[in-house]
Amino acid sequence: MSEEREDAMAMAKRLMRPELAKRFYKSADIQPAEAGYAVVLDGRGVRTPGRNPVVTPWESLSQALAAEWNAQVDVINPSTMPLSRIVNSAIDGVARDSGAVRAEVVKYSGSDLICYRAEGPERLVARQAEAWDPILSWAERQLGSRFVLAQGVVFISQPPETSAAMDRALADLDTFRLAAVNVVTTLTGSALIALALLHGHLTLAEAWGAAHVDEDWNNELWGADEEAEVRRARRFEELRAAGSILQMGSREAATA
Repeated sequence: MSEEREDAMAMAKRLMRPELAKRFYKSADIQPAEAGYAVVLDGRGVRTPGRNPVVTPWESLSQALAAEWNAQVDVINPSTMPLSRIVNSAIDGVARDSGAVRAEVVKYSGSDLICYRAEGPERLVARQAEAWDPILSWAERQLGSRFVLAQGVVFISQPPETSAAMDRALADLDTFRLAAVNVVTTLTGSALIALALLHGHLTLAEAWGAAHVDEDWNNELWGADEEAEVRRARRFEELRAAGSILQMGSREAATA
């Protein structure tokens, strides 16, 4: 590729990036609010993109959000605020239609990553079994229902009672944990990994490793792509944020 073409592409990428807003506040903090704890900038309440107040029921979560705002330097960069993005989606979206979000997670469980196994080579088959079988066994005990496994990419339907059990497992989740479960499910391709992380059956590292068995196998064979590794690191930060919400919510539920 010529130097001129590289320069043109770099310029095009810069022009496509949205201009970031400058930091306009001295400090972020939290204040008690009717529904919990509000995030404030110089005493004024933060609002979501949907113009709803950023208020969470947990002091720890609101403090973490305020920390993200305080970490901004010259400009406000949403890509460095994964907790805020999840909370915004919870307030603007999940709170409005939690049933639809729950249904999306249940739909993922109908074609869950850990239910689709490779036909070969043997080492990959063994590695999938080592990472995924314990999660599957735990989920089946937790839900009181069994999942059907498949080899290859041919779609298989899970029993209706299994999907119903998954729906029941999510029914009592608050808005913020449901939003976090949805994020984990999307990032990992597995509602069962998300459920295991929710209940503390998996650590964050274990959940991430289970989600990338196939990718890690290919990287070992062919080498990792630099851009793909950058994207993977960003996705992990999203997972870390979602996992922290699940942990906070579990602590709050345990002390309620």
